Amino acid sequence: MYVVLLNYTAPIEEIDYALPDHAEWLNKQYEHGHFLASGRRNPRTGGVIISRPMSRGKLDAILASDPFCVKHLAQYEVIEFSPTKTAPELRLLNEAVSR
Repeated sequence: MYVVLLNYTAPIEEIDYALPDHAEWLNKQYEHGHFLASGRRNPRTGGVIISRPMSRGKLDAILASDPFCVKHLAQYEVIEFSPTKTAPELRLLNEAVSR
């Protein structure tokens, strides 16, 4: 699985202008089953995405299609991790533990 940290590299006014396109992109990723959770960071310096397990190449391609990336409004830090414990409510989402 991955945690993706988005760090805004543009003024918040530019982020707000591109936000509807980014939100549409996020909706598509949820429809395809790629993401589990996402949201703004506090303070508002970027965002966080938690993805389902996939290859790093696939995740990189998905992130490259984000309007924030296409318009050079954010940089991404990708943290890969292998969850070994999961709350009961999330156990079905953790493929490593559910087997």
